[in-house]
Amino acid sequence: MRPPVPVPALSRRAKLVIGIVAVLLVLFSVIGTLTNVYVDYLWFDETDFTEVFWTELQTRALLFALAGVATGGLVALAVHLAYRFRPTFRPMSLEQQNLERYRQSLEPRRKVALTALGVVLGLLAGAAAQGSWQTWLAWRNGTDFPGTDPEFGKNIGFFVFDLPFYRLALGFGFTIVLLALIGSVLTHYVFGGLRLQTPGQKLTGAARVQLSVLLGLFVALKAVAYWLDRYSLVYSNRGGVYTGASYTDVNALLPAKNILVVVAAICAIAFFVNIAVRNTVLPAAALGLLLVASLLIGFAYPAIVQQFVVRPSADQREAEFTSRAIASTLDAYKLNETDVEYVNYAQGQTTAADRDAAVAALRDDTQTIPNARLLDPNVLAATFTARQQIRNVYGFPAKLDIDRYTIDGVTQDYVVAVRELNSSGLSGNQGSWINRHTVYTHGNGFVAAPANQVAAGQQAGEPNFTTGDLPTRGDFVPDRTQVYFGELLNDDGVDVYSVVGGTTPREFDQPEGGSDEGQINSTYEGTGGVSIGSFFRRLTYAIYYRERNFLLSGAVNDQSKVLYVRDPRDRVEKAAPFLTVDGDPYPAVVDGKILWILDGYTTSAAYPYSEQMSLRDSAADALTGTGTTALPDQQFNYIRNSVKATVDAYDGSVTLYAWDEQDPVLQTYMKAFPGLVQPRDAATAELESHVRYPEDLFKLQRDILTRYHVEDPIAFYNQNDRWQVSPDPTQQQATTAATVEEDQPPYYILAQRPGDEQASFQLTSALNAFERDNLSAFVSASSDPGTYGEIQVLRLPGNTPYRGPRQVQNSFNTNNLIRPDITLFNSESSRAVFGNLLTLPIGDAGLLYVQPLYVQGTQENAFPLLQKVLVNYADRIGYADTLAEALDQVFGQGVGEVAVDGGTPTTPTPAPSTGGASPAPAPAPVGGPVDEAARDQAVTRLNDAITELGDATRAGDFARIGQAQADLQAAVQAYQAANGQSAATPSAAPTPTG
Repeated sequence: MRPPVPVPALSRRAKLVIGIVAVLLVLFSVIGTLTNVYVDYLWFDETDFTEVFWTELQTRALLFALAGVATGGLVALAVHLAYRFRPTFRPMSLEQQNLERYRQSLEPRRKVALTALGVVLGLLAGAAAQGSWQTWLAWRNGTDFPGTDPEFGKNIGFFVFDLPFYRLALGFGFTIVLLALIGSVLTHYVFGGLRLQTPGQKLTGAARVQLSVLLGLFVALKAVAYWLDRYSLVYSNRGGVYTGASYTDVNALLPAKNILVVVAAICAIAFFVNIAVRNTVLPAAALGLLLVASLLIGFAYPAIVQQFVVRPSADQREAEFTSRAIASTLDAYKLNETDVEYVNYAQGQTTAADRDAAVAALRDDTQTIPNARLLDPNVLAATFTARQQIRNVYGFPAKLDIDRYTIDGVTQDYVVAVRELNSSGLSGNQGSWINRHTVYTHGNGFVAAPANQVAAGQQAGEPNFTTGDLPTRGDFVPDRTQVYFGELLNDDGVDVYSVVGGTTPREFDQPEGGSDEGQINSTYEGTGGVSIGSFFRRLTYAIYYRERNFLLSGAVNDQSKVLYVRDPRDRVEKAAPFLTVDGDPYPAVVDGKILWILDGYTTSAAYPYSEQMSLRDSAADALTGTGTTALPDQQFNYIRNSVKATVDAYDGSVTLYAWDEQDPVLQTYMKAFPGLVQPRDAATAELESHVRYPEDLFKLQRDILTRYHVEDPIAFYNQNDRWQVSPDPTQQQATTAATVEEDQPPYYILAQRPGDEQASFQLTSALNAFERDNLSAFVSASSDPGTYGEIQVLRLPGNTPYRGPRQVQNSFNTNNLIRPDITLFNSESSRAVFGNLLTLPIGDAGLLYVQPLYVQGTQENAFPLLQKVLVNYADRIGYADTLAEALDQVFGQGVGEVAVDGGTPTTPTPAPSTGGASPAPAPAPVGGPVDEAARDQAVTRLNDAITELGDATRAGDFARIGQAQADLQAAVQAYQAANGQSAATPSAAPTPTG
């Protein structure tokens, strides 16, 4: 027998060093973790959402403990038992002699190793389990849905709340048994209970019993898995074009799963019987039976049925199950017959009679055309910045917002924004810690411009700001104009904190009297923020932000507060972690306050028979990433706009309203977090008047409607009459491989829907025929309080090629009167910018396209100015300085004046007929032959005016800017006159009275 191998030992110094390093690592880790938890608690305490903090923390701790103790404890117990029942004597063999060195190494450290194994596995399992805290809460508080699934007759809540938890528990059960089995096998092998190469008996009695029990438990869990697999068939994709149990799943795979449950149960019993029988043939045979059965009846038989029974007549075989998927998907995305109204619309637009009907509709229309939007919020951020930024410390987001306000009984939509603190715009000494975190702490002011008009005179082409400037004045002036919470309060995605408050005003508030010399300072007086008056609090935030100035700076005093988590989306997501928040918060003046209004979604990926989608991909369009925040990349098949949230721009207070109080998912989380969400009737009437139908939800729903508007299961299966979202005709993203066509974003408009008596604020989108550019449908969702969420789908006749947005855009780009101007605008010193291409239903007469055309200089800080308005109806195009003139060109002289500003009706001069369906040039009057010399002079004047405009903009000289804009407008008129066009005097769209 070989002599014992000496166990290597560490020196005393090495042990001391390792101990000190380990203690320091643990200390820093614990301090960092506790600091993060404490800072989180202080935020929840400041916002009065401590119930969320404690519920989440307790649930995480509970799951961590349960999973950790179960996994670490049971695995360690299995290993201990394997060691405890090791054989006292082991037969001499080369295998056992080779293992002796390992036994001698482990024996002195056996308890330490076993403890370490249990602790490490427990920590890993606990860390994995605590992340599923929402699954636990949903299971504990699950609420029944109003319906049952069509196959098993179980309530939908079973699939949404119960089945995910059962799957989670089953997964941990498999993990525990498998780890215990591996640990037991290794222990038995090392200590002689399992002898692979030794002649004679391979297993001791104790090893056989323990391994039989563990294998029996594993196969028993497999039987449970087969049972749950039956219910998971409702998420099958075998049907191809729909989600849910297919013909093969129900008639072949479901019976197979039932059989496999029985076979697995028998196999488990065989392993348990082996404890007494002591015969490995029985469990081996049972295991072989389970394997063969799973291959034959669980795989081969369903494949045969699919290939030879279903595939030859799939549309007929799958009809029943396709109908299930259609109904479930429409219900899961809130698109069933009670939510969506389908209207057969515009049966013809090509005859003279149709145009006469359109003229009559335009004359009768007093709500849609007058509110046609000429200001594109996706284009005008640079214009708002140039005209309303005031100081470099302020800024506006890349995408502005659309909202509506009522003044003297007249409702009108506005382009709105708040003048936020632009933390990334601080430069030079402004970026020091003192200035960045204690002086430049907030933005100031609310800015609004009517969406259907532009300014006149020297500011021609600019928004007509009816609310703006500093101090804020105009139609919508809040009681407090300071903005401490907003979308720009971050630096490369990192939240920017501010230290505010104190007895001495030190925070920059606004310039004094509009002067560039002086400034007005203020101090924060709101209820928001965490007090850091004590040394312990300051030390906490010094550690958290790794910033010693919390302890050393005189700007931090006993009255100081720290503001953090300042982005409205982040605040709502933190206050209600079960919500997915829409990517486009918007500001509104409500009850004298500037509020950020946000939409919260409850989602699930477990709704039976509903199509799975990706949140990020389905809600993406041409503006995602530049104008709106992308949703998380997660799968889902159920969504509700269940919560409306507000964030006060001054004190940061978060308020949640239960907007869809019938949503079972919301009801479930309201049980878990009682008092977190207020009832819908707690919202004020003024707040309700500013609520919008959310964009991301609408994008998901329009994507579903492109397929699921087809109710006939056979037509659906064959993909007949499929639609698609129109590619954005004004914006494309080029890649090295190919041009990526991004979806056209939906647009908010104030318009009168067919069948309605009044205009409503609605979110709209055009839908094309599948892989075609012709229009098939127009979808709108109302945002008004009385009709909120009502979706209307205008179905266009399928036998007539109505133009879609991209075809209309192409007709604009190639028109022989528009094309020269675009070429002129796209010069070295300027570029043409097409605004949003709006689709407007005109009564029952058809769809009118309206698009603004801006010109923007290429110089730094240049901003776009509205120059032209383009209009399309059927095969006619209008192109003029104003909407009224463009309508005149399409429908005849005098129609535009009546349609836009309600002027005195006159007998219109009919527009010339094109005699066909191809795009016709706009019938602009001809002013004479082209004057080459005058045109060259006009081009020179254009370039000079654009250059002067850029210089004046950079200098901030508003008088020069106004003069340069006037010169530019005059040069455009001169060019048109020299080119043989009539030079109509540009004018702003009339401002509505009242």
